[in-house]
Amino acid sequence: MSTGVAQDEFARRLTAVAEATESMLDSLLQPHCLPGERARPSRLLEAMRYSTLGGGKRLRPFLLVETAKLFDLAGPGVLRAACALEMIHCYSLVHDDLPAMDDDDLRRGRPTCHKAFDEAAAILAGDGLLTYAFDIVADAPTHADASVRADLTLMLARASGLGGMVGGQALDLEAEAKKEPHTENFVALMQSMKTGALLLCAVEAGARMGGADEKRRKALSRYGAALGAAFQVADDILDAEGDEQALGKRAGKDADRNKATLVALLGLAEARKRRDALAADAVQALADGGFGEKAAILAEAARFTVARKS
Repeated sequence: MSTGVAQDEFARRLTAVAEATESMLDSLLQPHCLPGERARPSRLLEAMRYSTLGGGKRLRPFLLVETAKLFDLAGPGVLRAACALEMIHCYSLVHDDLPAMDDDDLRRGRPTCHKAFDEAAAILAGDGLLTYAFDIVADAPTHADASVRADLTLMLARASGLGGMVGGQALDLEAEAKKEPHTENFVALMQSMKTGALLLCAVEAGARMGGADEKRRKALSRYGAALGAAFQVADDILDAEGDEQALGKRAGKDADRNKATLVALLGLAEARKRRDALAADAVQALADGGFGEKAAILAEAARFTVARKS
């Protein structure tokens, strides 16, 4: 597949997954109760829908869906798992935007959840999305094999919790208060937890659902880790030099708050080199895994992390 064809097909499939994810999220976030639920409070549901629907690239669902596709697995179960991952991501954004965290007023070009509703509603919306994600992956429609569902639940918990995304956010907040310079090892660790863990989880979850063997699973884990790291460096670069209207959120906040970033540590030129090298390693991991042309779209996803403008 030529580069131009791969780019076009990547764009088409990214859009298709985003639309399918939107539709599935919409159907999951409806007023009717599931067995065991008592009621779904309307304002809470509205805040959850506001925080989840109508925006975002849906890169995490895309990575899960496309990884599963390597093993010829597709369908509603895969999309349900992808939506669970996206709910975790959206909950993290709602909580990160709160005044006690990053204190942002704009997300995806519109007011953040706590501005559109209030802080209590935003906290509860995040809580609701987090717990609902585990409801989805544990439920039989996601996968017929209970052992696969159990593995997905554990993977999602580890990626999103104390030793993953939540822990990374804690390290990020601690870094803002430090007066001594941040080390490269600290920045890499924090970013691998705060951002990289969920992106890696998307790839590993797709591999688990698809029944990847050990060689291919390891190659995909290397791919996911490198892509996640490249994505965060690209995000830091965009914050430093991006346009607020294109980003859909406030730009320049990292420097204002002493954020631990490779841009601050290495400078823009070296950060770009690091970003590009990580994306190249992600592409090489797919080649080493022996996926061939079947992985062309995932390779293009790694290149997309370098070229994106928002």
